Amino acid sequence: MDQVGTLYVVGTPIGNLEDTTLRAVRVLGEVDLVAAEDTRVTLKLLSHFGIRKPVIRMVENERGINHVLDELQSGKNVALVVDAGTPGISDPGELVVERAVDAGIRVVPIPGVTALTTALSAVDLPFYEFTFLGFPPTKKGRKTFFESLRHEPKRLLLLYESPYRITRTLEELKEALGEREVVVARELTKIHEEFFRGTLSEAIQYFKKTGGKGEFVIIVAPTE
Repeated sequence: MDQVGTLYVVGTPIGNLEDTTLRAVRVLGEVDLVAAEDTRVTLKLLSHFGIRKPVIRMVENERGINHVLDELQSGKNVALVVDAGTPGISDPGELVVERAVDAGIRVVPIPGVTALTTALSAVDLPFYEFTFLGFPPTKKGRKTFFESLRHEPKRLLLLYESPYRITRTLEELKEALGEREVVVARELTKIHEEFFRGTLSEAIQYFKKTGGKGEFVIIVAPTE
């Protein structure tokens, strides 16, 4: 069998470019090809560090995944990146990694930032146990999703949400869980980074008034 390449799963900054690791910069500079969620975003990152590499768009359909696998099987080393954060953590990349492993291709993680751990590191809530839920469904299965959270009374709950649904999601959390303490983080690592701390009711009122830009991390305290 001809030698195949290595797939590097590279974490990228969620906002502040200074959070890029030295190892990530080195690997991005050494690989033959970068497979990106959005080539425009990734080209800006590479340009910031003076890296010039071919960049292809990574699409998680059969054709897109096969394109990445073909490059790997031809012997090229490929870096897999998303616009912000770590591939596969509520971002594209999971299927590419799965197929690469199935094909016997070496997969190497290059650790980086995630909104999940960034938000957790600054909360004043107990998190010896937590459940990460990603983004709630936007339509189908949304009601069932929130009702299922009633079975997690003693664990910290972490969700991602967009500015378009932040108030609605907070309201549905309160309806499903009752009053709880909550931390809502937005614009993490950026100029307008913000942490709201209070009850779900207070958070609902606050974000009804202020709205807010950027993606949100919602951290709901357990009942005890």
